[in-house]
Amino acid sequence: MEPDRNEVYERIPWETLERKGNDRQWLLYAVAGAVVLGALAYSFMRNQPVPVPPPAIAATTSVPATTTTAVPAAPQPPTVASPLVVAEADLFAVDPERLFDQAATHAEWFAVEFVSFDGSEQSSTTLSALLPADVPLPTAPDGTQVFVDWARAATVTQTGPASFDVEVLVRSLVTNGEEAFRREPTRALLVSVEMGDEEGPRIVGLPTLAIIDPVDGPVLALTELPSDVAAAVDPALGEPIGGVIAADGSLEIVVMAEGSDGVSRPVVVSP
Repeated sequence: MEPDRNEVYERIPWETLERKGNDRQWLLYAVAGAVVLGALAYSFMRNQPVPVPPPAIAATTSVPATTTTAVPAAPQPPTVASPLVVAEADLFAVDPERLFDQAATHAEWFAVEFVSFDGSEQSSTTLSALLPADVPLPTAPDGTQVFVDWARAATVTQTGPASFDVEVLVRSLVTNGEEAFRREPTRALLVSVEMGDEEGPRIVGLPTLAIIDPVDGPVLALTELPSDVAAAVDPALGEPIGGVIAADGSLEIVVMAEGSDGVSRPVVVSP
């Protein structure tokens, strides 16, 4: 019997390296099944509700007592409230100065129309629109004309969330027929104004009308000017009539200055 010997092949037969076809097919089925099961498990876990962890409770530790300086807590940021629907009166209260101005302006307009009288249709139409309904218009003899020289709101008093009493001072000029205009005494009208929702301010009552007496001013004593000071005043400024002592102790010169209208009035000029 011949002893064993090593054989050397020039070519490796491929049939010895190939696996059986059935084993490879089952391996593919196993891999595909594992992928499908993994996808199903991931989808199931993703749809499950995540439990909310309980609030963390700070551990209490014992700290030895020490003397420290108290530090004030940091201010908390303001909380922004959600928008709310508020009444119009509450919106008015946000800017009361604007309401006061509107009430004063409307009262001044009404006072001018109420005191003025020229007999024109335009004047009657305007005043009728400003007055409350069914209030008769002013009447006057033929030839009477009244023109307002000036009108100013003196005081504005709030009587309600959107209502005001306005005192308006009025000075007017009047003529009857062919005579010249004459100045009427200054009068005060107390006008009640209410701020409407959409139509704006309106007059809600008839005004009161009263004559205002002028207030006496303080006594201003004129002192005689030194001759050299009076001589130094420019004649173009006016005729010096005396002097007054100012609050800081300086001397102010008073002259009768003639205006462009031909009227001389006492005024203060610099020395």
